Amino acid sequence: MDIREIQAGDLENLLSLYTHLHDNPVPERTPDLLALWERILGNGDHHIIVAEEKGSIVSSCVLVVVPNLTRGQRPYGLIENVVTHREHRKRGLASACLAFARELARQAGCYKLMLMTGSKEEATLRFYREAGFNAEDKTAFVQWL
Repeated sequence: MDIREIQAGDLENLLSLYTHLHDNPVPERTPDLLALWERILGNGDHHIIVAEEKGSIVSSCVLVVVPNLTRGQRPYGLIENVVTHREHRKRGLASACLAFARELARQAGCYKLMLMTGSKEEATLRFYREAGFNAEDKTAFVQWL
């Protein structure tokens, strides 16, 4: 297993993995999709971390480092899109991706790392607790647009 940041040639493999996140279909490869991909790759504060096995991306998470004018002008990190291929779950792959993201956040000087989940499943909540996150310090609110 190799934990690393995404590379330009990984788009198709990543989009295939994302079908295991909310049962998303693989989007059509349009000029808009490719422009978005280039924008993500060119943003030094947007990190896509992947676990790769035998040439396939089997787990991933996104870390976005957000510049901040408070807390001594230290940034904070947001985690999104935590996903593992159904056939590769319960093997520590997502935990390894989150640990890699945490280290990137530390290197960026982040003072906190946050994530939200829509899951109410105890196993998922326990997974995030075991990864070092807690649900006691903050209250999250979401407004869908």
